[in-house]
Amino acid sequence: MNRLFGSLLVLALLISCKKSSGDDGGGNNPPVTTDTIVKGADASWVTEMEASGRKFYNSAGTQTECMALLKSLGMNTIRLRVWVNPTPSWNNAADVVAKAVRAKNLGLRIMIDFHYSDTWADPGKQAKPAAWASLDFAGLKTALATHTTDVLNQLKTAGVTPEWVQVGNETNDGMLWPDGKASTNMGNFAQLVNAGYDAVKGVFPFAKVIVHISNGYDNSLFRWMFDGLKTNGGKYDVIGMSLYPSTANWSTYNTQCLTNMNDMVSRYGKEVMVVEVGMPWDSPNECNSFLSDLITKIKSVPDKKALGILYWEPEAYNNWNGYTLGAFDNSGKPTVALNAFAN
Repeated sequence: MNRLFGSLLVLALLISCKKSSGDDGGGNNPPVTTDTIVKGADASWVTEMEASGRKFYNSAGTQTECMALLKSLGMNTIRLRVWVNPTPSWNNAADVVAKAVRAKNLGLRIMIDFHYSDTWADPGKQAKPAAWASLDFAGLKTALATHTTDVLNQLKTAGVTPEWVQVGNETNDGMLWPDGKASTNMGNFAQLVNAGYDAVKGVFPFAKVIVHISNGYDNSLFRWMFDGLKTNGGKYDVIGMSLYPSTANWSTYNTQCLTNMNDMVSRYGKEVMVVEVGMPWDSPNECNSFLSDLITKIKSVPDKKALGILYWEPEAYNNWNGYTLGAFDNSGKPTVALNAFAN
C-alpha cells in the first residue's frame, strides 16, 4: 500500500511539473530560460544578398551559410525586420518567416522587429504603409494589430517562437506619423504601442515586447520617451537602444550608455537591451574594443537586467547598399571586430 502511494505521489509530481513548465500543447510555451547574455545580429539583408550572388566565408576562406557563420563566431540570436508591403518583397512576411525558420533550425534565438512601414522607419522617418494612409486613428490601431497578429501567426505556423518582438523601430518621436508622433501626441503613440503589445501577447504570451529608440547614450531622450509612455499607460517589457559611436568617441558613448541603462532599470523597473550597434568595417580593432567594453558594461548592470547586444547587419560587405558599418571585409570574411562575441 505504501509502495502504491509512493508511485502515485511521484506521478502527481511529474504531472505538476509538466503543467508548471507552461506546456499547453498549443505552441504558447515560455522559452527555455537561460542565463546566457544575448549576443547576436540583425541579419535581415541575408536573403537579398544571397539572391544578388553575395557569399560568406569563414576566416579560413571556406564558404559558409551566413547565419551558421555568425553562430560560429559566438552569436546566439538573430533579429529580423518586418515591412508591411515592400517593393521589392524583401522583409515582407514570407521573407521574414523563411529567415526565421533558418535561424530556428540552427538553434538561434529570435527577435522580430516591426517597422510598421513599407520601408525603413527610424528617427527621421516613420511613414505609414500605403495601404493604411487613409485610415483614421482607430483604423490605424486595428491595422497595426492585425498586421502584427498575422505575421506572428505565420511564424507560429512555421514552428518559430520569437523571444522578443519590437513594436516599432527607433521610435524616438513615435511612429505612423503624423497620428502617432510622440512630440505632438504622446497619448496616441502609447495607444499604438499598446495595440502592438496586446497583439504580440495574443499570439505569443511569453514573448517580451520591446520599445526601441536610438542614441543609447542620451539619457534625457530616454527619460522623455519613457516618462511619456508611463504617464499615458504604455505597455512594454524591455527598453531597446541603438548605439553607433565613432572610433574616437566609443569609450564616452559606452560610459554614457551604461549610466542610461542603469537609470532605465531603476527608474522604470524594466529590462534593457542594446538591439543595434555598428562601427566602420575598416576599423575592426577599434570596433572590437568598443564591443568588448560594451559587453562588459552590459554584464555589470545589476540583477542581469541588461539582456545583451546585437550588431546591425555585420554581414554587409563591399559597400552593400552603400552601408559601411558592417563587420565583414571586402572578401566576405568576418573581421576581428566580431571576436568580441566569442570572448
